[in-house]
Amino acid sequence: MDEVTPQIIPPTTSCIDRLEDPETLSYDEFFQKYMAANAPCLFSAEFSRSWGGRRSWVTSDNKPNWEHLLQAFGDALVPVANCDVKEYNSNPKELLPLREYIAYWREYTENGHRSARRCLYLKDWHMRREFPNQDVYETPVYFSSDWLNEYWDAIAVDDYRFVYMGPSGSWTPFHADVFRSYSWSANICGRKKWLLFPPGEEEHLRDCKGHLPYDVTTAALQNYCPPPLEVIQEAGEIIFVPSGWHHQVYNLEDTISINHNWVNGCNVSIMWSFLQAELSAVQREIGEWKETMDDWEHHCQIILKSCTGIDYKEFYNFLKIIAEHRIQALQDGPEDNNLQGPNVMAPGPRHVLFDLRKIADTLILLTDNKDFQKLDTETLNPRPEDLLRTLERVIER
Repeated sequence: MDEVTPQIIPPTTSCIDRLEDPETLSYDEFFQKYMAANAPCLFSAEFSRSWGGRRSWVTSDNKPNWEHLLQAFGDALVPVANCDVKEYNSNPKELLPLREYIAYWREYTENGHRSARRCLYLKDWHMRREFPNQDVYETPVYFSSDWLNEYWDAIAVDDYRFVYMGPSGSWTPFHADVFRSYSWSANICGRKKWLLFPPGEEEHLRDCKGHLPYDVTTAALQNYCPPPLEVIQEAGEIIFVPSGWHHQVYNLEDTISINHNWVNGCNVSIMWSFLQAELSAVQREIGEWKETMDDWEHHCQIILKSCTGIDYKEFYNFLKIIAEHRIQALQDGPEDNNLQGPNVMAPGPRHVLFDLRKIADTLILLTDNKDFQKLDTETLNPRPEDLLRTLERVIER
């Protein structure tokens, strides 16, 4: 692997590193300085220059190419959020045909960013899943160690690859990403402003009931809010948001972006800590029924999954699937451990072994967990202790 130090230039608009040249930035450099260190960074537009979407989705003046989008996706149903309405600390959503949303967007822009429908933002559209053959973008190799999407692809249930589209003024309220995963977000066109808070800083923002704010820019918070890292992301640029970094995001222009959430060996322990904290919150919430409710632990897991999207047994299955893929990759041999393999990521066998060690470490924590031990694990195949022994044998070879 390339050991050349990348050119890192501190941007004038933020306090995070800017990575300029894909020719000099190695996977190892990104792994050590940003992913493992859980530190944000901004990739220049050079890293997305070859993407099909930067040609076909964008006009020559860096605006959304409405005609192309309508021709390719006009009948697709897309989730649209109302940025002007607060509902349970987020924005309410509805499904609209893309052609209806684009008609609204054009009218909203032509009318001086005003509409009776208020400010609508297309969010969390699973475009890649619905249109897998569209040449829009390629996941940069730096983000290719992606257990989250690898798992959901394997069980053909879901994915965490999204398209966002919205006019100037559309925004996303204060939050941290699903499972406290990493995310990367690339602007196909337009500009965004990010307000980033390192893990732990959000604790200064909780109200007397322990709730986090919906909007960190309100006047009431200005005397209490620690200053965020402010990043202006230009067209073509890609931002890496680490695990557990709360953030609030604004579109400064008509903007289209690609976003992936992902987990791997560097942050799976953060995901596990998040699930434990969420289960503890559920247990406190329904603690008064612990002695009278049949199978209370099982009900806690049901609520956990409804709140987060995963429970402890599925977390085990998640680890198992990734472990099986990595073991198979080692058995297939080095010639098959290339960047194009569906179950292997850069930079090959060394990364596979790293993954297996992290899975084993997490599996030990899971099997030692008292709440996991109370669950019926007889249906798990292989049994957790058997999988752990297999991992230990493979790692020791």
